[in-house]
Amino acid sequence: MPPVIDYKKCNACGICVDMCAQDVFFGSKDGEKPVVSYPEVCWHCNACVTDCPEKAISLRIPLTQLVIYK
Repeated sequence: MPPVIDYKKCNACGICVDMCAQDVFFGSKDGEKPVVSYPEVCWHCNACVTDCPEKAISLRIPLTQLVIYK
């Protein structure tokens, strides 16, 4: 399940795009709000969530991984 971006909070800084090891935000343009292009490759590593200065990103953890994630 992909990261969820609250576009009201997002300031289009691009940190999440740079931090993502799996290119989930591939194709997002500099200065524009990021787009989740490849949600199926998300590792749920939480890098985009922890590095977002506006706290605009949250993760939806799949039920099968929820116990492991906690």
